[in-house]
Amino acid sequence: MPDERISTELRRKVVEQAAGCCEYCHSQAQFAMQSFSVEHIVPRARGGTNTLDNLALACQGCNNHKYLKTEDRDPITGMVVPLFHPRQQRWNDHFVWSEDYTLIIGITPIGRATVEALRLNRPGLVNLRRVLYAMGEHPPHVRS
Repeated sequence: MPDERISTELRRKVVEQAAGCCEYCHSQAQFAMQSFSVEHIVPRARGGTNTLDNLALACQGCNNHKYLKTEDRDPITGMVVPLFHPRQQRWNDHFVWSEDYTLIIGITPIGRATVEALRLNRPGLVNLRRVLYAMGEHPPHVRS
């Protein structure tokens, strides 16, 4: 299979659609130590395509933890469920912020499985959220 690259125009549309934030942990690219990636929601190795409805903007941490995963276990029910799909689902339907806006809390099986699988509350992220909140820069204002 030839290596199909994501076009510059398609990449621009993904970034614009994500409003400059990781579509999983809502980290803001402007405050990131590493550049964000356009990732395949359904990995190409599992039949995913290079189309806008299968591409999401992801920070390096979320992208690395997700890798080839499309599902994982809900830590409460133990059931295997799909991970959050930013093109088919709304973030606010599956996640909420903790009272101090430092933690992402999964409120559905999909949300809980995604929080665990992608480690959406990694210590560095929690610390960054705390600082950005104190500066009035967090949570980001993204379409959810």
